[in-house]
Amino acid sequence: MDDYIFDGVSCRFLVKKFGTPLYVLSENIVRNNFRRIFNAFCKYYDRVRVLYAMKANSNISILKIVLEEGGYIDSVSIGEVFLAKHVRFPSEKIMFTGTSVRDDELDYLIQNNITINIDSLSELDSLLRKTIPDIISIRVNLNIGAGYHEYCITGGYKSKFGIWETYVLDAYKKAFRKGVREYGIHTHIGSNILNPRPLLIATERLLDIAGRIREKLGIKFKFIDIGGGIGIPYRPEEKEFNIDLFAENVVEIFKRKIEKYDLGQPYLYIEPGRYIVGSAGILLTKVNTVKRNPYKIFIGIDAGMNVLLRPALYNAYHPIIVLNSSVEEEVYDIVGPLCESGDFIARNRRLPKIKEGNILVVLNTGAYGFSMSSHYNSRLLPAEILVNNGKYDIVREREDFRDLLKHQRYARWLNKDEGPKKG
Repeated sequence: MDDYIFDGVSCRFLVKKFGTPLYVLSENIVRNNFRRIFNAFCKYYDRVRVLYAMKANSNISILKIVLEEGGYIDSVSIGEVFLAKHVRFPSEKIMFTGTSVRDDELDYLIQNNITINIDSLSELDSLLRKTIPDIISIRVNLNIGAGYHEYCITGGYKSKFGIWETYVLDAYKKAFRKGVREYGIHTHIGSNILNPRPLLIATERLLDIAGRIREKLGIKFKFIDIGGGIGIPYRPEEKEFNIDLFAENVVEIFKRKIEKYDLGQPYLYIEPGRYIVGSAGILLTKVNTVKRNPYKIFIGIDAGMNVLLRPALYNAYHPIIVLNSSVEEEVYDIVGPLCESGDFIARNRRLPKIKEGNILVVLNTGAYGFSMSSHYNSRLLPAEILVNNGKYDIVREREDFRDLLKHQRYARWLNKDEGPKKG
């Protein structure tokens, strides 16, 4: 393949203009993915809110697109809340679901009137000592976990997340007695789930718990949040998640349970992240070296685990396209420039023959690509480009060396003009 056209823009052109490594994001794909999941659920239930899990990709241009599409925000840090507010998401469109939350972070959330999804009984106590919020939601650990890697399973007895289901009633009792009057309930069992069955089981269990709370305390729920975790196919053998069938099955459970337990007409919340942005991103990287030993061929590229961490962290698979490739194929390890043997993008991957100077297109990097990047080895963070029907614009500048010095300074006693400070 001589070139790769992404949302109407030539990747060769982008590399020539902006260099590598380079993240490229498609506005059309983001919008289409958002609409696909929103419309699938709205077909069966008219009180649906899609909360974009912005940890997947927090670029403010992506957030602006989600805002224009009518989306809400699922945030996991006050930094994410700050970015969402910067893009002009109103407070009522932002949910905070953090873990191990500091007191000053609670203060920030209270000051900004953000709905908090409580992750622990101690967090609930801390919040109620500070204020009686208008609404509280509880994240429930249902002892159900699923996901494509053990690090991405967020439910079950090994998971740090949520309040164990047997303690949940106590949490709502405490909030109710303190005077909280509106409630939500939430669960999230894992990430990149392609088999819908555990998500459907979790939905049913969550609604059963909501029903018991309704029966014991007489409260109704403003929303019931089934979390995110819907996956995308990365490997060739993986199939697309059937979002329409999933939405139909979820809503059937939802309607049946809210009628059974007299839960009224709560909003149904869902929190996709990867599903919206994963396929909307590619990473462009250049081949620096081709190195052979008797056992391996190593392709050295300029994007390491500092740029795309997922392969090193999760042994994740990303499809790779070689530009200017031949019909011949060889088996390669695609490795980065960092001082780590774990610095790879692909291992034992059969690809068209690669030469120095070739451009590689790494697909499905819109989620947990740039958002997990780092300065390891004092490497600079790459630029990000947004494309749309042949248009392009830079949405994050490439760093330069001066960025490595930001917020650093010498200790006073290391400056030759000052002696050590004595205690």
